[in-house]
Amino acid sequence: MNVTARESAVSVGSGRRVTVSVAAAGICSFSLLYAPQPLLPQLAAEFGLDPGAASLAVSAGTGGLAAAVLPIAVVSELVGKRPVIVASVLASAVLGLLLPFAPSYEVLLVLRVLQGVAIAGFPGVAAAYLAELLGPAGVAGAVGAMIAGNTVGGMLGRLTAGGVTEWLGWHGALAVVGGVGLLCAVLTVASLPRPPRRERARPSAARLRTVLSGFASGLRKPVLWAQYGVALLAMGAFVALYNAAGFRLTGEPLNLSPAIASLVFLCYAMGSVSSATAGRLVSRFGRMRCLLTALALTAVGAVATVADSLVVVIVGYVVFTGGFFAAHAVANAWAAAEAPPRARASASGLYTLAYYLGSSVGGTVGSVVFGLAGWGWLVVAVVVWLGCAAAGVTLLARPREVT
Repeated sequence: MNVTARESAVSVGSGRRVTVSVAAAGICSFSLLYAPQPLLPQLAAEFGLDPGAASLAVSAGTGGLAAAVLPIAVVSELVGKRPVIVASVLASAVLGLLLPFAPSYEVLLVLRVLQGVAIAGFPGVAAAYLAELLGPAGVAGAVGAMIAGNTVGGMLGRLTAGGVTEWLGWHGALAVVGGVGLLCAVLTVASLPRPPRRERARPSAARLRTVLSGFASGLRKPVLWAQYGVALLAMGAFVALYNAAGFRLTGEPLNLSPAIASLVFLCYAMGSVSSATAGRLVSRFGRMRCLLTALALTAVGAVATVADSLVVVIVGYVVFTGGFFAAHAVANAWAAAEAPPRARASASGLYTLAYYLGSSVGGTVGSVVFGLAGWGWLVVAVVVWLGCAAAGVTLLARPREVT
């Protein structure tokens, strides 16, 4: 059987299993990663923390992910991608079930770092695994299922934790999300297909040198640095505004209950619409124009949340979320398109590193700004970060733009 026929057979025979498995893995990973975000006010009250210290419950997880994503990507090239994904979802789910039993905030943070390291095995490896398994003909649909699972997981974890915390407390909320994560992890392990034998990794020094040279190539092009900058700064702005959302919505003058306040995470649904729309508009208006427009919309949405009207704040979050996901979609695709063929996986890994580093650092810095100076100054910081991202794209990417 030739390569094309083999890819077609694999795609037809395993497509449904692949869709189920990667969607389940995405729900597992991202529901666990962001479950503490709506619980930050409760954690602050429980442990006597300011917003900046409480935000470490989120940043510890995303920081662990950022630190581990490149090493795990290298390991996956040597031992195979499926074992890494399986270990990732199982370990992150088990750690999620341990979180409610943390005897102190310090132990909780250690467990979150370990959980972030475990979760890194999925987003850092999944796209390359799908390419190996399905080939060019079938990978697009599976990647779409994976992104949908990631988005649903991030929203589900936040909504579930925020929705039950009034009745179960933060311990019970994390336990419920941990149970959901474990169910999804078991489903992933049961349904995740093995790649064809000829595509499985064969550890060797030559293979390791090839992987490392790919990372070096991913650092040489200025246009790629512009996209890494968008990932770092825009994601930092995004997480900063959502980390402080619980404090903002449950405090004066809005005074919402935690369960109602957690509904702000429904705005994530806008991300699916805006990212798909941005992908279509790129072919018409070009990457540069679409990316700068998306960053501008993100900033406009952030500014709207300064209002004391709940309706205006929610509209602001919808615009902010839609703009961010559109910018993320354009920048991520731009990085993949501009990377040299042998460095595409490496560029994706570097983009992921910048993305979660921004989540960790930006989320905590933004929460500190909010705790010290209030919501208005947090929005100022967010707008400055988005402006820096836009400046980087304008300076570094314009000469290299390809529409």
